[in-house]
Amino acid sequence: MSLASLLDRAASGGRLTFEEGVRLYREADIHDLGAAAHARRMQLYPDDVVTYVIDTTINYTNVCNVHCTFCAFFRPEKHGEGYTMSHDDVLSRVKFAADQGATQIMIQGGVNPELRLAWFEELFARVRREYPRVDLHSLSVSEVVGLSTVEQLPVPEILVRLKEAGMKSLPGAGAEILVERVRKRISARKVKPDEWIGVMREAQKLGMPTTATMMFGSIETDEERVEHMDVIRNLQDEMGGFTAFIPWYYVPWKTPLRGKEATGLEYLRVLAVSRLYLDNVPHLQASWLTPGLKIGQVALYYGCDDMGGTILEEQVVHDAGSTNAATRKDIEEIIIKAGFKPVIRDTYWNLRDDVALATA
Repeated sequence: MSLASLLDRAASGGRLTFEEGVRLYREADIHDLGAAAHARRMQLYPDDVVTYVIDTTINYTNVCNVHCTFCAFFRPEKHGEGYTMSHDDVLSRVKFAADQGATQIMIQGGVNPELRLAWFEELFARVRREYPRVDLHSLSVSEVVGLSTVEQLPVPEILVRLKEAGMKSLPGAGAEILVERVRKRISARKVKPDEWIGVMREAQKLGMPTTATMMFGSIETDEERVEHMDVIRNLQDEMGGFTAFIPWYYVPWKTPLRGKEATGLEYLRVLAVSRLYLDNVPHLQASWLTPGLKIGQVALYYGCDDMGGTILEEQVVHDAGSTNAATRKDIEEIIIKAGFKPVIRDTYWNLRDDVALATA
């Protein structure tokens, strides 16, 4: 089949095989690839709306026993620069975000073995009680597995208790590239790909919406990027619980692993192939935090229908060397100048007119 025919089929929603996905990734012209991805996006969402959420990421601890080489944020146990916020510290940050209209609160940190499940239950219950209008889209698969290890309890029980405390959804953080060869090289202590999928499956069984992410640009091959998408697509066929796919590229400047930053064109190619290959994941997010707002704006023509969030606070990516930041006004301006209508959503893609006057 010619590349043009393959692109036409993918643009109309036809499923790509793994080999076809790799072929498109490697051989398709970037403009043709973007045009096909944009055509597919407009088929799915023809009303020109681009959504975003007013949110924040509170990194409650940097103590972590996983020691990933691509991470500049973590500090090993007992390190002098390690910190863990008190509940009051976290709540003050939630208040700051909520006062500015945030509806999504992401509380994420390292896998700190000194923090027990009760610590999170008490924290999440306080957030739910004191700020009932915000949604806790928090922790990561690694943190959930860390709690399972510390408490000697199965993952499903950990998730049930976190959900009862107020954690409504589970972000895709910690997936990186779901290929064992890559995990062994960049995060040997981290959960294996099958374990990541297993935790996501259990969360989705409980009715918790989840997102899927991909951190690309470290050591993986082209095939391994598509293999990661294939793992996500297979679980989505089985469970249907992913709301969005969020690819973002590795920031190498201050990490032990080092390496090079992906180019803007490489980022756009990943986005376009993601939209075409992941035919069963509803939303594709332009993760402006690593490539910046200008590339994020271009991403709206490479398959993305969502601009992510305002991210009022974040430490992990910034510690790796990223300096990008954006206000609500900045995000809305680039969406409008790209020819779309910005609309505020919540974690579950419900449109939220009630926060239209948010100041974030």
